[in-house]
Amino acid sequence: MRRSLTLLLTTLIGISTFACGCTKPETPSEGDKEPQPQPTVERTDLFAVKSAEDIAYRIPSIAVTQTGRLIAVVDYRIVRSDIGVVNNGRIDLHYRTSDDNGHTWSDTKVLIEGKGAEATDFMSVGYGDPCIVADRESDRVLVMSCAGNVSFQNGTRQRHQNIARFYSEDGGQTWSAPEDIAESIYSQFDESSYGPVRSMFVASGRIMQSSTVKVGSHYRLYCAVLVRDKSATHMNYVLFSDDFGGSWKVLGDINEPAVYRTADEPKVEELPNGTILISSRYNEGRYYNIFTFDDVASGTGSWDKAQFSGANNRGVVATQNSTNGEVAVIPVTRTSDNEPMHLLLQSVPMGPQRANVGIYYKELASELDDYISPYELARDWDGSLQVSTLNSAYSTMIWQKDNNLGFFYEEETYGVSAHSYGGYNMVYESLSLEEITDGKYKYRATK
Repeated sequence: MRRSLTLLLTTLIGISTFACGCTKPETPSEGDKEPQPQPTVERTDLFAVKSAEDIAYRIPSIAVTQTGRLIAVVDYRIVRSDIGVVNNGRIDLHYRTSDDNGHTWSDTKVLIEGKGAEATDFMSVGYGDPCIVADRESDRVLVMSCAGNVSFQNGTRQRHQNIARFYSEDGGQTWSAPEDIAESIYSQFDESSYGPVRSMFVASGRIMQSSTVKVGSHYRLYCAVLVRDKSATHMNYVLFSDDFGGSWKVLGDINEPAVYRTADEPKVEELPNGTILISSRYNEGRYYNIFTFDDVASGTGSWDKAQFSGANNRGVVATQNSTNGEVAVIPVTRTSDNEPMHLLLQSVPMGPQRANVGIYYKELASELDDYISPYELARDWDGSLQVSTLNSAYSTMIWQKDNNLGFFYEEETYGVSAHSYGGYNMVYESLSLEEITDGKYKYRATK
């Protein structure tokens, strides 16, 4: 075996119930073939940190372009800390690309350099915590990041982290100069019952592009944010854009956060029925909530009540751990009975503490039984794959053109302590669904 794997399986509840809401697939015509994953990549030290003398890396983000190019972006933490924690702290954004599904990669490139103490303006001091999306119909790529010289914890309405926006029009080969879009988002909260907000940042990793909603020239984008209100309470919201990041609006009502008080770094995904899922970091597991539209075009609707997923409801367990991860929905076929459905994936360090990064999975076979509400979605996950056996933290993932999962995560591969050192070795590998689920599911192509 390619690694020592720990498969953590919870009890399967009511398989017949899950199956009853699905339609039997049509018999494939002669010559039709089920899409097959290509050979996976065991692992690549994509941004290597092999000694305490190396500059620290952190915060993985990854996207796949319409041509299949992978673009992996990370913090290059010269200051060895988060944005704004150290005065005039320099952080750059570095990236690498692959045009063969992760088998080989370009040399490391610089997306943007922070200027640190040499900066002549607030934003250019440093850039960190990137998130990324590549448009499915063009060569456009969008990256957003924190920027500036103040920490999230110390932000105020008047002096807070910037939100930097970068575009590539050529699939990640070249990038635009950074633009600060923070005020256009902050101002939407000024009249809310919780605002004006003190600070805000867009969660790192993957910006989600809808597979169904197209208003204007691009399919809709969603990203999740963490904000501190006027009383310093943490809240999660979701933003959406119908012009590929040119402008952003709050999804739903500004007076109705997706997660309140227990909120932390969030991720967002589109469920098979078109509702929007938020997944929020929390000690011992995750908080989930679901947004249902009244009107899709205008982004109006309402959030349900956030529910915790952890050991007590056989959900996502992150023992003694509060760390960000990624959430994704993949169309699959269940191999035991050839039933079509979707699979919900959640990456997180399984613990104890920041260690043993892996991927949990849950069948989305029946809307009524599996994801009609946050309560149903949060409980009774079906299994997991432990990917790392070492200290490991943040992770993200993307579905590749070769029908494998590109998994990108932080790991203390070479024994360099991230707690004292400020960063990790950044590891990429590809995984098939069969490997993640011990052969229980395979990828199902959709239009």
